[in-house]
Amino acid sequence: MQNSSKTSFDLIVVGGGAAGLIAAITAARRGNRVLLLEKLSKIASKLKATGGGRCNLTNTLSNEDFMARFGREGKFMTPALNAFDHRALIAFFADIGVESHAPDGYRVFPISHSSVSIITALEEEMARLGVVLITSSRAESLDHDGTRVIGVTTAENSYSATNVIIATGGLGYPQLGAEGDGFTIASAVGHKITDLYPAMMPLRTKETWVAMCRADTIAKAELRVDLPKAKNLRAIGDLIFTANGIRGPVVLDFAREVNPLLEKYGEVPLLINLTKGLNEEQIRTHIKDEIYKNPEQSVLTHLMTLLPESIARELCILAQADPDMGFNKLEGISRDRLIKLLAWTPLTVIGHDGFKMAMITRGGVSLKEIRPETMESKILNGLYFCGEVMNLDGPCGGYNLQWSFASGYLAGHLGATPL
Repeated sequence: MQNSSKTSFDLIVVGGGAAGLIAAITAARRGNRVLLLEKLSKIASKLKATGGGRCNLTNTLSNEDFMARFGREGKFMTPALNAFDHRALIAFFADIGVESHAPDGYRVFPISHSSVSIITALEEEMARLGVVLITSSRAESLDHDGTRVIGVTTAENSYSATNVIIATGGLGYPQLGAEGDGFTIASAVGHKITDLYPAMMPLRTKETWVAMCRADTIAKAELRVDLPKAKNLRAIGDLIFTANGIRGPVVLDFAREVNPLLEKYGEVPLLINLTKGLNEEQIRTHIKDEIYKNPEQSVLTHLMTLLPESIARELCILAQADPDMGFNKLEGISRDRLIKLLAWTPLTVIGHDGFKMAMITRGGVSLKEIRPETMESKILNGLYFCGEVMNLDGPCGGYNLQWSFASGYLAGHLGATPL
């Protein structure tokens, strides 16, 4: 922690995560006197845990494709990504001594595959620029004159500044400091906070058979919501069964769509294709071909050409089909049930573990009250937002971290055109 006798600054950044750190650095590089306030004893606690500590910084998608993954609000990101896209981010970190790469051609990591190298480089750059860092200091309120920010008050002190950036994150992972401080501060000066939901997390199901299938990962599983008004909600990716539900990349991404429905309806029926997109007719054809090649093999053996044994066995139980019987010997109704289950397996989401297991938050400060060209508030001059505190969240794969860095970079220009 760096203390200072100065209480007057050009900019105060509230929150020492990815967005706040790059905002502070950007502003300091432009000659501003910058104070960064972090309520925890260390900065970047959540960044340290990102990607299991490997730190998936961004990805290599074009800006258009990147924004599309955020849904209808994605276009809000246009000015920020135009100013600081994945190429600019990679160059920024290279400039402060952290080289990165994309081993799979898509996800970008520091070559060290360690978030510590990222955090250390950011800390050193702030120190080089003279950013004043005060840790273990919670911002409690904004000071303003009704039209413009004039400072920040903490439990210990008051600091004056004509610009303030709120970069406090959301509510996910409260053990890493996420308590929604920014929502409280923004709301107190008139900003609307949209409904808040935990996102990017495992889901619990009503069905208990999933516990028997924990050893296997299903690649390219397709999930879709089986509700009349949500038929278009679907996702494809790797799925993992757990002791009480489902997880894996596709579930983490889909949770942001499911959880608002769960709050509304109490439970959310899903249909899951576990056979890499095969429909009923294609499955029938596949099994007929397998029977032709191996007519004496059991139902289970034939199903195992499509699915791991544990899942194949559970679907047999659900279809009331004897797994050890020859497929052609099954009653027609059992055979049909089994084919339908192979094409679309029903599961019912009944809960989750709340924000304590959520990597990100869905919801936040309304984008309608923020200028996308600068990240400045439309309500209070000199007030800026960046990162997860805003109502914009994306899927796994470096999306949310890139957005944090890009919005922080833009906010750090304090309304000026990025250089």
